[in-house]
Amino acid sequence: MILRNYKQSFSFFILILITAFMNFNCGKKAEDKSEKSLTFLDTVAVKVVKAGKGDIRLVKTFTGTLEGEEQANIVSKIAERITAIKVRVGDNVKTGQLLVLLDKTGASSQFYQAQAGYMNAEKELNRMKSLYEAGAISQQMYDGTKTSYDVAKANFESAKNTLELTSPINGVITAINPNIGDLASPGAPIITVASIGRMKVKFDAGEEDVAGFAIGQSSEIYSELKPELIQRGTVSQISKSANIESRSFEIRTVFQNTSDKWFKPGMFCRVNVDLKNKKGVLAIPNSAITVLQNNQIVFVISNGKASLRKVE
Repeated sequence: MILRNYKQSFSFFILILITAFMNFNCGKKAEDKSEKSLTFLDTVAVKVVKAGKGDIRLVKTFTGTLEGEEQANIVSKIAERITAIKVRVGDNVKTGQLLVLLDKTGASSQFYQAQAGYMNAEKELNRMKSLYEAGAISQQMYDGTKTSYDVAKANFESAKNTLELTSPINGVITAINPNIGDLASPGAPIITVASIGRMKVKFDAGEEDVAGFAIGQSSEIYSELKPELIQRGTVSQISKSANIESRSFEIRTVFQNTSDKWFKPGMFCRVNVDLKNKKGVLAIPNSAITVLQNNQIVFVISNGKASLRKVE
């Protein structure tokens, strides 16, 4: 009985040792795995690139508004009713072509008064001319009548041009703002005429960028509606003074429109301009630059260790 109890106790003791040994080994393996996992997470693969000489191209994008290279707004000088609009949007027009008629009977038109004065002066001039040729009047009297006629004619033409609005350029009607019967407001555009074979982009540049512009500088123009369609242009005008409110300078660049005249006046577009091109300067890839606390930094290898270096 005692021997049996002894065997049972010994067996139980061996079982305890085996269990403890297994727990120790399992704990050790878990610890080893933890160490291996920690080592893996702390290791970051890097690629070292040697800085070298290269070319730098600084391209900046601006937002602008399209216009025809030649563009004019047809406006009224007086407040009168619009009686006729002779064109439609998309029509091609010539210089001097009649576009808009205003009310000739309006209180401020003075058209018929000027017309009556002109016709009367013309009749008087013809009568005095006959008398002068017959020797009945002096040169002085004839010259005075001729002067009165010239004044009456100028007044009539001025009244006529005020009410009959014509195109000052060859181009395309791109906008008609009011309707027939509306009151034309002095200075407000009624019709816009533009030559769209070549287009013009107007955009603003800040003080820090304007020094990088030059007349004839190349540019790329595209619209977000069709970004794959890119036209090349050149800078044609740089403002010599800044806008008082925005403190920016107006820049203009011109380019050839597409064959189907896809670019239209009034559209927004993007303009890419090469502001700085430098050759043979020390350069690194953009991917090597990291932003840390609003500073641009790179990691530099020195004596087998990586250290931070601020760059501009």
